[in-house]
Amino acid sequence: MRADARRNRARLLDAAEAVFAAKGSSASTEEVARAAGVGIGTLFRHFPTKENLLEAVYRARLRRMAEAARQLASSDDVGQAFFEFLAEQVAHSGTKIAVADALAEAGIDVRTASADEGREVSEALGMLLERAQRAGAVRPDVGLPELMALLVGASRAVEHAAAEDVRARLVGIILDGLRPTAGSHDRSP
Repeated sequence: MRADARRNRARLLDAAEAVFAAKGSSASTEEVARAAGVGIGTLFRHFPTKENLLEAVYRARLRRMAEAARQLASSDDVGQAFFEFLAEQVAHSGTKIAVADALAEAGIDVRTASADEGREVSEALGMLLERAQRAGAVRPDVGLPELMALLVGASRAVEHAAAEDVRARLVGIILDGLRPTAGSHDRSP
């Protein structure tokens, strides 16, 4: 891909994410092209359908999530980095959820479409979790499957909390459940 084509694709993805975040996944491709400063033909050369664009936005978010988790795993205070990462992911999950829901409504299996990126996220998040546990910041009985389910559940839960202060408290309550307590114990069913 030529350098200008790569730049246009990147601008389209950035614009699509911003437009979908502001207006939801029902926003038009014309709005995305306008926000990116390109013509609709340029958008359709890169993304022949709106679903292709939504899928690319979703996959790009997952790649950024994996990269952030990998970088934070080597943080000096990996426990704090772990909790800040989770809070950030939950706080900004609305667009990701809307895009995933729109893809599912279009008949696209999101997990299959983003399998490579999903593996990247799992590996990076697993490394971050393991290092936070070794640092004593996260309960030892939490595994990656529980953490992934918790992230999805917390992201869906904050959708239902209308007030920002309620969302913040909700995220705090959920994250507190991951911290070690006197009653925490090793993995058990």
